[in-house]
Amino acid sequence: MKRLTALTLSAALAAAGCSHGTAATEPAPQQAQPQAEAPAPAQAPAPAEPPPPRFADILSGTVQAYTAACDADLERAKTQITALKTLDARKDAKAVLAAYDEATGALTAATNRSSLAREVHPDAAFRDAARECEQRVDSANVALSQDRGVYDALVAVDLSQADAATRYWMERSLLDFRRAGVDRDDATREKVKSLNEDILKLGQEFGKNIAEDVRSVSFAPKDLDGLPEDYRKAHPVGKDGKVIITSNYPDYFPFMTYAKDTRAREKLWRAYRQRAFPKNQTVLAQLISKRHELATLLGYETWAAYTTETKMTRTQQAAADFIDKLAAATETRAKKEFAELLARKQKDVPGAKTLEPWDQDYYEDRLRAERFGFDSQAVRPYFEYARVKAGVMDIAARMWGLTWRKVDDAKVWHPEVEAYDVLDGSTRLGRIYLDMHPRDDKYKHAAQFDLVAGQAGKRYPEATLVCNFGRPGELMTYDEVETFFHEFGHLVHAVFAGRQQWSGIAGTRVEWDFVETPSMLLQQWASNAQVLGLFAKHHQTNEPIPAELVAKLRASKEFGKGLWSRRQLFLSAVSLDYYSRKPGFDTTEALAVLQKKLSPFKHEYRDGTHFELAFGHLESYSAAYYTYLWSSVIAKDLETEFEKHGYLDRDTAMKYRRTVLEPGGSKPAAELVKDFLGRDYGFDAYKAYLDRN
Repeated sequence: MKRLTALTLSAALAAAGCSHGTAATEPAPQQAQPQAEAPAPAQAPAPAEPPPPRFADILSGTVQAYTAACDADLERAKTQITALKTLDARKDAKAVLAAYDEATGALTAATNRSSLAREVHPDAAFRDAARECEQRVDSANVALSQDRGVYDALVAVDLSQADAATRYWMERSLLDFRRAGVDRDDATREKVKSLNEDILKLGQEFGKNIAEDVRSVSFAPKDLDGLPEDYRKAHPVGKDGKVIITSNYPDYFPFMTYAKDTRAREKLWRAYRQRAFPKNQTVLAQLISKRHELATLLGYETWAAYTTETKMTRTQQAAADFIDKLAAATETRAKKEFAELLARKQKDVPGAKTLEPWDQDYYEDRLRAERFGFDSQAVRPYFEYARVKAGVMDIAARMWGLTWRKVDDAKVWHPEVEAYDVLDGSTRLGRIYLDMHPRDDKYKHAAQFDLVAGQAGKRYPEATLVCNFGRPGELMTYDEVETFFHEFGHLVHAVFAGRQQWSGIAGTRVEWDFVETPSMLLQQWASNAQVLGLFAKHHQTNEPIPAELVAKLRASKEFGKGLWSRRQLFLSAVSLDYYSRKPGFDTTEALAVLQKKLSPFKHEYRDGTHFELAFGHLESYSAAYYTYLWSSVIAKDLETEFEKHGYLDRDTAMKYRRTVLEPGGSKPAAELVKDFLGRDYGFDAYKAYLDRN
C-alpha cells in the first residue's frame, strides 16, 4: 500500500491524522538541511542538476539534529509566506507561485520525514520527536490553509497563459483552501485549527497503539504440525516446552495457512484481533467524532462526503454505488467458493455446519493443493529473499531501462536499510531505500513512504519501501512475493514522477483512489511465467521454477478471488460506513452488521474480538479504503495493453511510464489512463477477471 502523508495544503483537513501522503497519498517533501538559512522567494532559474540525494542523513543523526531540521523547515515556510505577501500577484505571478510552492514543499518535507521516522526509527525518543514535529508542522499547515492573504494572492494570479499542469495545480490548491475554511469567519477558522490538531494527535495515537501492541501466544510443539521446516526452526521450543508465535505478519500468516490444528489457528486468530484493545476503543470513537465535527463545521453532511470530494469518485454516493456494484458482481462466485471450502472442511470434520474465518486460509491452501495439484509450500523454495529482491529490481530495470546503483556509504536509520541510486543511462532519477525486515517497534505491514518529492532542477525524489519480509537466506511465501511487486509499483511511480516543475504536483500526488493503481498493476507480474522464470530458482539446487508449477500457481491463484473481493468490499464498507454516520455508535457492532451483509463468515460482535481497533487504514485512509478496489478495477483495464503486447515489452512499458507514471499529479487521473489506453477506463476487464474460471 501507499502510506499516506499529509497533503501540502489541506493536509490537516483531507488527511488529518493520515500517515503519509504515499500513500493521503500525496506527500511533497523537500530536501532541507538543518543548518541552511531560510532562502529568499524562489525566483532564480533552477540549477540544471540537483545535488546528490542525502535527505536520509537527518534520520541517521541525533534527535537534536532532527528537531533542528524540523525547525528549519518551519522557518523556511514562514519566510516564504511572508515574502509572498509582499509581492504583487498581478505583476509577479511566477514569483508568487514559486514562493507558495517553496513554502508548502518545506512543510511537506518535514511531514514526510516525520511520517517515516515515527514508523521505522529504532529509537523511541526519535519516534517521539517525529510525532512532535508532525504536530507542529500540521499546525503550520492548517494556519497556511486558512491564510486569507495567501489565498487572495493566489486567486489574483493570472493563469490564462500558464501551462495546463500549473492551472490544474492551482485549481486543486484553491479548492483545498476553501475546504480548509479560508473564507469563513475567525471563530470558525480557529475551531478548524483546533479540530485538526486533535485529529492529528488521535491518528498518531491510533497507529502507535497498533504498532506497539504485539501479541504473543504460546503453543505446544504439536500445534505447529503442518508448518514448514524453516518456520519451525525459526520458532524453537523454549525452556518451558512451549513455542512462542507473535501477531507479526511473518509469524501470523504462515501459521494461519499451514497449521493443521483448528484450535491453534483460532487461538492465534483471536489474539491477532485483540491488538490495540482496549486502548483504541476510545481513540477510534474520538477520531470518528472529531472528523465528523470538522466536516459538518465546513458544510459537509459527513466526513465521507468531505473526503470523497477530491477523489475520482467525487461523492460519497458514488463510492457507495461502486461498493454495491462490486458486491453484486462478486456475490455468486464468493458463495460458490465458500461452499467449496466448507465441503473440503467436512472431509476433515464430518458434519461441520460452517466454515470459520480462521479456517479460510488453511482450506484454501488445501483445496489449491488437491484440486490444482498446487501446494503453496512447494513454491517457497524458489522464493529465497535475496533472489526475489534481485528479481524484482532486475525486472523493473529491464522494463524501463533502469540501473540500480547501490550506495554503500549512504547514511540510514538502521543497519539493515539499503540505499540505491536510480539511473536511466547516465541520468540520475532519484534514490530508493529498502527497509525490508521486521524489528521491534517498526511498522508492521508493507508500505511505500515518500521521503522526498523530487522537483526538476532542485532535488531528486527519494522513496522508501517498508516491509517485514524474512532476511537473506530465508524463504518467502508467494503472497509476500506478490506484495513485493505491489510495493515496488509505488516505488517506481514515486521516482518517475519526481521531475515536475512544481513540488505541488510531483510524485504520487494523484487522486487517492488512483494511487494504488500502479502497484495493483505491477503485482500481476508476480504470477507471470516469463517473469518468474527470470529469478525464481530453487535455493538449494538452483533449478528454475518448473513451468508446470507456475501453471498450477496461476490456476490456484484464481481460486478464492471471489472471497478476496468480498473481503476487500467488507473493509471498504466499514471504512465508508464509519465516516458516513453520526458518531456515538458501537464500532464493533457496526462491523458485525457489515460482515453479515458482505461476508459469508459469521461474526458475533460479543465474541471478544475487535478487528477494527487494529485496522490502521481507518486512520490513514479514513473513509476511502475503497480506493484499493477502485484502483484494482482500473489496473485490470491497464493490464489489457500488456496482455496484448507482452508483460516485458519495452515499448508498452515505456508508454505506460511516459503517460501514467511520469506526469505525477499534473493532470486528473482519468486523463492519465485515457492517454495510455486511448479511451476512458471501464469495468469490463475486472468483470472478465471475476468471471474467468
